[in-house]
Amino acid sequence: MARRRTHRPPRPLAHRLRRPELLQRLGPGLITGAADDDPSGIATYSQAGAAFGFNMLWTVVLTYPLMTAVQAICARIGRVTGKGLAGNLIEVFPRPLVLGLVGLLFVANAINIGADLAAMGEAAQLLVGRGAQAFTVGFAVLSLALQVFVPYHRYVRVLKWMTLALFAYVGVIFTVKIDWADVALRTLMPRLSGTEAIVTVVAVFGTTISPYLFFWESSEEVEEESADPTTGPLLQNPAHAPVQLRRILIDNLVGMAVSNVIAFFIILTAAAALHAHGVTDVQTAQEAALALRPIAGPFAFLLFSLGIVGTGLLAIPVLAGSAGYAVGELQGWKAGLEAKPSEAVGFYLVIAAAVLVGLLLTWSGVDPIKALFWSAVVNGVISVPIMAAMMVVATRPQQMGPFTAGRTLTILGWLATVVMAVAVAVMAWSLRKGA
Repeated sequence: MARRRTHRPPRPLAHRLRRPELLQRLGPGLITGAADDDPSGIATYSQAGAAFGFNMLWTVVLTYPLMTAVQAICARIGRVTGKGLAGNLIEVFPRPLVLGLVGLLFVANAINIGADLAAMGEAAQLLVGRGAQAFTVGFAVLSLALQVFVPYHRYVRVLKWMTLALFAYVGVIFTVKIDWADVALRTLMPRLSGTEAIVTVVAVFGTTISPYLFFWESSEEVEEESADPTTGPLLQNPAHAPVQLRRILIDNLVGMAVSNVIAFFIILTAAAALHAHGVTDVQTAQEAALALRPIAGPFAFLLFSLGIVGTGLLAIPVLAGSAGYAVGELQGWKAGLEAKPSEAVGFYLVIAAAVLVGLLLTWSGVDPIKALFWSAVVNGVISVPIMAAMMVVATRPQQMGPFTAGRTLTILGWLATVVMAVAVAVMAWSLRKGA
């Protein structure tokens, strides 16, 4: 007797996005997390590992859940409202306050871009033997041309492939002898004291949980939504919420895991290869690469140097783009990498200005080491009011409708804000005490 077929109702929308499709749709979160490990971040992590050994590994373990929550909230704001973070902040807070925060963001980003470009130029020179300045200019022009002339839906594919450059730092660790028992002990029970250690902790937090990432990811969610004619802001298309919010969470869990795992390995490499051999004052990514060559061998040096170039090409568009989004949304301009230059003149001018100012800083005589480290500290300081303002937006029904951040995201988001605020306050107290 033939088996009777029963009619099954269609699966809910939330279950239609299968696991392979979710992996294919990793985007803003993955790129944001990978861009966090830019050459300036590499320098900060390298200095942390060289100066304090394994005792700084706990910082990136702590930042993973906090960073994931913060970036998921930023993405949620963009996808729900159809506007980036700056566009939402200006609707809730006084314009002068938002303008001041965006101004500080632009300055910090320009310094970061300059440091990254210089690092990339010097890393290229380490590989080929000459032409640091020519490489620096070439990387600036290439990055700017890609942002201006390549539509977002194509450009994002390039950025995704660039994330593979980060795994150079995982490869480096196989060339260095590691005492894994000591790694586990110092990660769980670090030994730190003194003002320098506190400032370094703030720098690590600032280069990991960075304001430019907030603005970038929220705006990239808007770009993704605009590029897909079947979707729209969740306030207008609530049926898409289960799929999109689940995708955002997975995207950020994966993207921030990539960011923090790579940061962990960079600190680990510097601690094992440099600190353990008495090299405790490595201030730039290039110095870290050069210091690795006699200790860990030419293969480690090659991987480290190539990683600097690859991560810089990934990070500079994010740094410049986040400034363009923030200023463009604040001024009410059309802003988006999918737009043609003639359609979003102001947006692209801000991006060009950020890259140009960063390029000029490489020739200004400003000490790039100090500028790099203190830009990370500045990021840590200005992230506190931006994160607090972001949390107000994310939990405000007038802004988010029925899609306000849930309890877990809200707790982790405010916890991240408090952790950053406490770190900055302790740093200020230590610096004042030591003055």
